[in-house]
Amino acid sequence: MAAEPVAEVIAVYVSNADSGEIGVYRLDAARGELAPVRAVAVGGQVMPMALSPDRRFLYAARRSDPLEVLSFAIDPRSGELAALGAAPLPHSMANIATDRSGRWLFSASYGGNLIAVSPIGADGVAQPAQQAIATAPHAHAIGADPSNRFVFATCLGGGHVMQLRFDAATGRLTPNDPPLFTPHAGASPRHFAFDPAGRFVYLLNELDAMIDVLAFDAAAGTLRTVQTVASLPPGVDGAPWAADLHLGPDGRFLYVSERRSSTLAAFRVDPENGQLAPLGHVPTEAQPRGFAITPDGAFLIAAGQQSDRLAVYTIDARRGALALRSTCAAGRNPNWIEVVALT
Repeated sequence: MAAEPVAEVIAVYVSNADSGEIGVYRLDAARGELAPVRAVAVGGQVMPMALSPDRRFLYAARRSDPLEVLSFAIDPRSGELAALGAAPLPHSMANIATDRSGRWLFSASYGGNLIAVSPIGADGVAQPAQQAIATAPHAHAIGADPSNRFVFATCLGGGHVMQLRFDAATGRLTPNDPPLFTPHAGASPRHFAFDPAGRFVYLLNELDAMIDVLAFDAAAGTLRTVQTVASLPPGVDGAPWAADLHLGPDGRFLYVSERRSSTLAAFRVDPENGQLAPLGHVPTEAQPRGFAITPDGAFLIAAGQQSDRLAVYTIDARRGALALRSTCAAGRNPNWIEVVALT
């Protein structure tokens, strides 16, 4: 008789800015519930986090003094975190991400109007930044393309995306040609994500909650708009305040969080042209700044900054629809979530 498949065990990490801690949870896939494991005290306003490509290390940026990136080793069986070190950052960073090799850490500063590159040692510990580049107002997110030859950085106040060349041997960023890409008029670029095939980039704009679907030229490292679609639910009272977006691991569905309405929006992705078709909205925890999708694509976990709670949704594998499964308490001001499949 064939053995029953073993359910994937998921570790969930939540940065709680006002508690000065990273909450560690285990997701019970059978019940769709989160069980708290430990709160790792890090001091200060911990916010953006990033995983290494091999999922062995977690990085977290502190946005209050001392402004540092904190490096943690992830136990592959328990998911527990072990502190490895801390290194200074050139400013308070709104976003961090590793390059595709895991040797470099990118960071973007909303208040400092800059992006930076920090080396990561062979031991997984991030080092002080070696390069900082001035940007237009309010740099917000930064990340590399699948080839690791190009880097993009959003500037909310500038209304554009920086297009950069990246030398993975030296960690140096230089302007691409052209150096800037402007999506739709009045854009306020915030977060972005590549589709799994690396053909399209999905760009969320904070102040109008529009999503730009961008074709990616892998040879030139440049972007081109193919669609702009609204993500805001009808009847929202007040200015849009879009927060985060993520694709499911197979790239068939895209999800967006919006803080003014405290909702999650779902979209179907056309596999041929990358364009989006809306699937609807669901209410979620108050002011959902960040969320994450599990590596198996079965669950979405959202954090409510105002409710101090986490919500777990199942994702319908065929239709992409979200269904609330459970909620649980978080620390104060939960804002960023990362997830890792354990061995």
